[in-house]
Amino acid sequence: MAKIILHFVILLLPLSAMASDTLSTIRERKTIIIAHRESSIPFSYLDAQQRPVGYALDICLKIVDAVKRELKLPALQVKYLPVTPANRLQTIADGQADLECGSTTNTSERRKQVDFSIAYFIAGAKMLVRSDSGIRNWGDLRGKTVVTTKGTTNAQTLADRGQVRSLNLNLIESKDHAEGFAMVAQGKAAAFAMDDVLLYGLRAAAAHPADFQVVGDSLSTEPYAIIFRKNDAAFKHLLNQELSRIMLDGDIYRMYDKWFMQAIPPHNIKLQLPMSQLLRSSLRFPLADVAGAAQ
Repeated sequence: MAKIILHFVILLLPLSAMASDTLSTIRERKTIIIAHRESSIPFSYLDAQQRPVGYALDICLKIVDAVKRELKLPALQVKYLPVTPANRLQTIADGQADLECGSTTNTSERRKQVDFSIAYFIAGAKMLVRSDSGIRNWGDLRGKTVVTTKGTTNAQTLADRGQVRSLNLNLIESKDHAEGFAMVAQGKAAAFAMDDVLLYGLRAAAAHPADFQVVGDSLSTEPYAIIFRKNDAAFKHLLNQELSRIMLDGDIYRMYDKWFMQAIPPHNIKLQLPMSQLLRSSLRFPLADVAGAAQ
């Protein structure tokens, strides 16, 4: 009888009471696992020693410090797990990593699978082309092959644009951003459609940056945020509290200058990408919901 009553009580518990407790998991294993990307310059990528670095990684290491303080574990270990656009959400949902630090857009569809922190960057979708291609806007792509990275919001955005304007695009997908860029460089695709900041990063890292241009009207607004498992109010509060602190204290402006205005590893390239007014405004009010634009 006691077992039946216990089972009935469990069924009546709210979902939040049965949610994954990330902080307890981290405390038990004395390790926090960060999922990262390998070619999302300057957010999350590998340096010359194959170590994960970038703007998003610096932000997440601030989160790690906050977790250390919360759990009183100064010796907390950090483990890194590489992910791709195609598997990043599932990796977090399955509990293989505690948070993903990359260039992931907060969308309503993705929020069905994972949860998001407040945004730390806002991008816009454009395209990278060869400078001698003659392509300057989306209408110039009629009948051409266009690549976008598998598992990104740009794939659906581009499909919608092609249908609306009857561009008759041949849409193909790359496994990651580096492969998408290579397809344009090798003439296998006329354009690589992706978030503008990532395209600027790939262009700056190319052997001959002048051979490529980032063009086209912005197709969408892409708020980047940290992803973590759903229904974990305590972990979400800690994440957003620390993100708000580094925004309001000004730490994030120093991080931005380091990764977007100064020379970055491994080739000392400079993106020279000043902070947009939209991002600057969002950082002044970090608890405002900027996810609504990316549905």
